Amino acid sequence: MNSPILQLLVLAGIAIFLVLRLRSVLGTREGFEKPPAPQTSEAPSRRGFEVIEGGPDRDITDHVEEGSDAASALAEMKRAEPSFSVSEFLSGARGAYEMILMGFERGNVEELKPFLADDVYQTFEEVVAQREEQGLTIEAEFIGVRELTLADATFDSQSGRAEITVRYVGELTSVVRNAEGEIVEGSATAVKRQKDIWTYARNMGSDDPNWQLVATDE
Repeated sequence: MNSPILQLLVLAGIAIFLVLRLRSVLGTREGFEKPPAPQTSEAPSRRGFEVIEGGPDRDITDHVEEGSDAASALAEMKRAEPSFSVSEFLSGARGAYEMILMGFERGNVEELKPFLADDVYQTFEEVVAQREEQGLTIEAEFIGVRELTLADATFDSQSGRAEITVRYVGELTSVVRNAEGEIVEGSATAVKRQKDIWTYARNMGSDDPNWQLVATDE
């Protein structure tokens, strides 16, 4: 028999053997099938669950010491209003700081009235009026909040009134000009740090979602 033909027959025989062997080991697949899930007798892992039933509320303990009076007050707020989130409150407090601080610096107090308690609004209004009488104007630019921490929290279960105190370290530029436009204080380029301690209040469970600034300190 011709040698090339013999070689082809041998190679064809080897190929058929390999195909039959692979089919017996791998089986056949049709279409786009997912490989079968491996069988195991072990119970499903619960490693992905971080919250342990009856454990500490991380939304609280991430911001105040576990077991502290502030932590207890925050827990009572959440019981009174289950949708309340400490982390979301602090996020809102960050934005409120910029809005209120810049409104006060620029003299736009009237726009802030819904977010201020009456006595705080009156104090802000008096300071702005004194500036205007002296012919002073302030040019301020907010840089950002460098630090924000929850300093304290209280809750009155009888009235539902919640108070949360936040400590800020803000950064801004501020220039005070007199009636002639001359700079009498501050710098347009130097960034200053301003420390403030603000207390916000709200009745938990009320329809009004806004917190009001009820006290300021440094």
